[in-house]
Amino acid sequence: MSTKPKVLLAMHKKWGEQIFKKEDLEYFKTFVDVNEVSSLPEMVNEAFIKENIKGIDICITCWGTPQFSKEILDNADRLKLIAHSAGTVKPIVTDYVWEKGIRVTSAAPAIAIAVAEMTLGLMIISLRRIFQFNELTHKGLWKTDEEISKTKSLYGVTIGIVGASHVGRNVIRLLKNFQVDILLYDPYVSQEEAEKLGVKLASLEELMSSSDVISLHAPSIPETYHMINRENIKFLKPGAILINTARGSLIDESALIERLAKGDIFVCLDVTDPEPPDISSPLRKLPNVILTPHIAGGNSVTDRWRQGRYIIEQIYKFITQGIMDYEVTKEMLPRIA
Repeated sequence: MSTKPKVLLAMHKKWGEQIFKKEDLEYFKTFVDVNEVSSLPEMVNEAFIKENIKGIDICITCWGTPQFSKEILDNADRLKLIAHSAGTVKPIVTDYVWEKGIRVTSAAPAIAIAVAEMTLGLMIISLRRIFQFNELTHKGLWKTDEEISKTKSLYGVTIGIVGASHVGRNVIRLLKNFQVDILLYDPYVSQEEAEKLGVKLASLEELMSSSDVISLHAPSIPETYHMINRENIKFLKPGAILINTARGSLIDESALIERLAKGDIFVCLDVTDPEPPDISSPLRKLPNVILTPHIAGGNSVTDRWRQGRYIIEQIYKFITQGIMDYEVTKEMLPRIA
């Protein structure tokens, strides 16, 4: 009889197929007993989990997994860990999870790397005006001294980071490869921690008025709703670039559209509020706006593999050492994504 911990994949079949590489699953099976991806339902529901959770030590969830209700957890006689192979755990955890002492982790740190990489890419191509030069060249035109005079690189510029989240910290880490000054606005970060990160703490007003690029990485919580608004968006200096790969609710879009209409700032939005933006939204028509359909995190083949590998590694650490690199607690929920 196997003494390996029993693991239940509790996710839509498509996520099982996309999150876990075959070779990673083979490695996983060397230290756990886990159900086959091929056996997963097309759409996982509460009934599937209730029927299969008995005798399970660890449950792996993903986008679309239902909440862990009392009915589910009443059947979870051995469950010790919920390992969420996506980002936020808020859609799946309930008070019953914490009451039963079940520990929780997620692949948010792995997804954060992908978001940070796209953010860095947007910074580089926006500063270098790649979008504008592409349009000019397609029209049969060429670079001009006027266009070159507006072009910058990641050298000598000031980058403002709003939120020292997993993503924000990864962006800061990536920016250390360049000669830039980094301002950080995050009310939860101390001066000592800022010094360790190698950034200068600033008020949101100071950050917005001083930065060549402002990048948003705060969670979507009541305190951050429309934190970029009519009162402070006026502080953006002409030529500033605003990037949002976090959540659309951070920006008052009506105020942003008013400022964009002046034509003196450039914006990259991977997220909007609502999503997708209304078909008649000016954001779809303004030339100084780049829109992408919420693809920064977890939306490439390799990013999803990274999520799966990360979760497997965290489960291994949990089984062998009782620790994880990232553990979500009930106390963290009010201020995380």
